[in-house]
This record gives sequence, structure tokens and C-alpha cells, in this order.
Amino acid sequence: MVIPDELRYTKEHEWIRLDADGKLATVGITDFAQQELGDVVYVELKEEGTTLAQDEAFGTVEAVKTVSELYMPVAGKIVEVNTQLDSNPELVNEDPYGAGWMIRIEVENAESIESLLTAEAYSALIG
Repeated sequence: MVIPDELRYTKEHEWIRLDADGKLATVGITDFAQQELGDVVYVELKEEGTTLAQDEAFGTVEAVKTVSELYMPVAGKIVEVNTQLDSNPELVNEDPYGAGWMIRIEVENAESIESLLTAEAYSALIG
């Protein structure tokens, strides 16, 4: 199982990568989450321009086994959605930290990322 050290994580299995400028971030689900879900068949994401609070749902992911909500790791505005997932939802399974990313957000408060789990803490959470 892959848990990149440079990312931060939520207890709901989302990851976030803050850009060098500290204003934009990329969000997706973890390798653990995609394995638990099984084959992802559909991803529905909120529209660009939508502003959401931390822990508010930004979409859903549908897999063969179940449908799961996706939650904002921090507050922010969606500035880009990964439209490749419309026709290739399996990217979430194949490359959850790369091509399978879900949204890019304009982060409301970059310091709020510090409250999220480190790779070590996330690893301990999932056992």
C-alpha cells in the first residue's frame, strides 16, 4: 500500500497536496480507499466555482461494491475538476495519487492543512 510522505490525509481517506505557492491544492482518495472500494465505475464531483467548508461533501465515488461520499480535507473553492474521470473512472484505482486526482482547490487557510494526518499517522489509522 502506497502512502506518500509529502501528502496530508483525512480520517475519511482523502489526501491533499498543497502547491508550492500555498494557495492551491490537489485532492483525491488514498490507495487504501480505492482498494477498499474495489473497481471504481463512476465519479461525480461538484462544479468548478463551488466553495465548500472542511468536511463538506465535494462529490461521490461509485464502485462495484458501494457508493461513498468524498469530503473536503480543508475549506476552499473548487477551481478545477478532473474531467478525465468522466470517461476513465478507473484512473482512481490505477493511479490514486497521480492521474486519478479528483479536484484542485483554492485553499481558504493553508495552515488548516497542518491539522490533517501525516503519512505516519494515516498509516497507523488504517493499521
